[in-house]
Amino acid sequence: MSRDDQDIAEPDQFEGAPHPREQFAFFGHEEGEGAFLEGLRSGRLHHAWLIGGAQGIGKATLAYRVARAVLDPEKRSDRAVRNLDVPSGSNTARQVAALSHPNLSVLRRAPATDKKGPSATIPVEAVRRALSMFGSTAADGGYRVCIVDCAEDLTISSANALLKVIEEPPPRSLFLIVSHAPQRVLPTIRSRCRRLLLRPLEDRDVRATIRSLGEPWAGIPDAVVDQALRYGEGSVRRTLELLDEEKVSFIDQVTRLLDGLPKADPKQILALAEALARRDADDSYELALDTVQRWVSGKLHERASLGASRLAPLVEVCEKIDRSAREIDVFNLDRRPFILTMFDDLADAVRRAA
Repeated sequence: MSRDDQDIAEPDQFEGAPHPREQFAFFGHEEGEGAFLEGLRSGRLHHAWLIGGAQGIGKATLAYRVARAVLDPEKRSDRAVRNLDVPSGSNTARQVAALSHPNLSVLRRAPATDKKGPSATIPVEAVRRALSMFGSTAADGGYRVCIVDCAEDLTISSANALLKVIEEPPPRSLFLIVSHAPQRVLPTIRSRCRRLLLRPLEDRDVRATIRSLGEPWAGIPDAVVDQALRYGEGSVRRTLELLDEEKVSFIDQVTRLLDGLPKADPKQILALAEALARRDADDSYELALDTVQRWVSGKLHERASLGASRLAPLVEVCEKIDRSAREIDVFNLDRRPFILTMFDDLADAVRRAA
């Protein structure tokens, strides 16, 4: 499964940054790496892993890091192995980066081509083709590895096709299934996997990861990175998206309005609604909705001790906002009434949950 064109934009890659399979620096997630090291040292590596956690925290980077280690003849045979590092110049590392290793199969959405955009799902035909590798013995007698990036892109049919192989795994096979929402993965797949939940990264690890990406990321001023970290939530991807002072300033503006609830300045909310209703405001509109959802999630976390009944109004308004936002998109409706109603509903929910 090789890449014919190194410049193809990939659906699972942040624009301008190395793809996870090309990222050799690794920060944080010591416990996650330790779980794989324990399996390698003992010679009893579980055959299927569900690697879960928020988007952009390094799940795919860890999956490719594990794949390189188990596919590298020297590394996998070292019973005293201390880390999963494989030199970037090694034959194994180059083959994994090029998706040309004979014992590696990657299930992901198809990249864009000149004629069409990236696929929206991982179709069952692609799963069957990729898993045909497990019908034969590994070329060097080692492991055969399948990375699924990510589980949310599988259709019901493709998930069931994957399940059949996981249920009766061939010897020395390894399945690394990346998931942003592990609780939504097919229960029969979950039950056959060892679950590994990765937590959001510490700020120092996010900062170190960004510096390791090379230019232009390594040259971003510390002050800009620090601003982005305030809303990055331990995700490298989200922090990269926020390395923009205007975006951070806009999030600050929306957050101040939300923090003022149940009281709010009607003029400021109206001005925000007018601004988000413009045709060229799609990015700001999405950022505003994302800020609202994250703000509500934060309030629910802060007030978890109050009990479900007290927090129900916030949960209900969050669901209503999500529902209404989908209707706005589907029917191309005016955003102004939606934004005004959203703040009214949030104010009422905050009042009732107080």
